[in-house]
Amino acid sequence: MTQLVRVQNFNVSRDGIGAGEDQTLERPFGHVDPGRLFAWAGATASWPMRTEPGGSRGLDDYLTRDYDRNIGAEIMGRNKFGPYRGPWEDHEWNGWWGDRPPFRTPVFVMTHHPRESLTLADTTFHFVAGDPATVLDLAKEAAAGKDVRLGGGVTTIRQFLDADLVDTLHVTVSPVDLGHGLRLWDSPSDLLDRFHLDVVPSPSGVTHHLFWRR
Repeated sequence: MTQLVRVQNFNVSRDGIGAGEDQTLERPFGHVDPGRLFAWAGATASWPMRTEPGGSRGLDDYLTRDYDRNIGAEIMGRNKFGPYRGPWEDHEWNGWWGDRPPFRTPVFVMTHHPRESLTLADTTFHFVAGDPATVLDLAKEAAAGKDVRLGGGVTTIRQFLDADLVDTLHVTVSPVDLGHGLRLWDSPSDLLDRFHLDVVPSPSGVTHHLFWRR
């Protein structure tokens, strides 16, 4: 079975912004309110952080459930793990993900400042240097035949797209304009030289963009 590199449930605004500027410990998405991008997923019955019964079914719920399907490893940029730049100064702080991170697979954090691996519950974070192809080789080996999820953020996904290492993308476009921030694309058509695209509107108001390689 072919191992795929998948972007799953990545969220952008109508003008292509996936994260804000001026990221801090208290504001992982910088100046952007993440609720404006993620509300559709949080409303579903399958949202993993749901604490009460209920939630919507249908297309949004199906795609939320698909997030973990056949995933054996994750790749993320350092600033999806935490807001700090430069050498690691605080080895006691273990990222935004708490004592039980939601990944439950090996996670490869791309950084110019490698450090020892960190295990929290059933997730191990590996802090690795290297270009996208090098890091992907590590993740594929750890995934043991399953797919590798490219978790973001925007800069990391752009690096892998520029290196032509992405097989499928699911990008959810929320009906808001953010004006400035980290931009995944100017238009979804930017990717049509390499990908097929289906655009599927949801009753929740978001539009799901499903890309797969030509």
